[in-house]
Amino acid sequence: MWSEGTIGVPNGKDKYTAVHYWVKHFEEPSEDYGINGGKISKLMLKANGEIIYNYDRGLDIDCKDKNAELALCILLNEYN
Repeated sequence: MWSEGTIGVPNGKDKYTAVHYWVKHFEEPSEDYGINGGKISKLMLKANGEIIYNYDRGLDIDCKDKNAELALCILLNEYN
């Protein structure tokens, strides 16, 4: 199943950075294709028009900044 949305990541200035995500997740985990052997097989994060993380059955672009790290943690908790 595909899910899409936006996460507001606090940027330390009483403001938020919008991180848009697209995630493909399944009911059962996959040791071969899932992030950390989990249910997410594809995940893209974008902020300010730039891809800040991409996983497509394997890591393509690692977290580029703290916004990506925090958004990834939130989505792993939600979908993985």
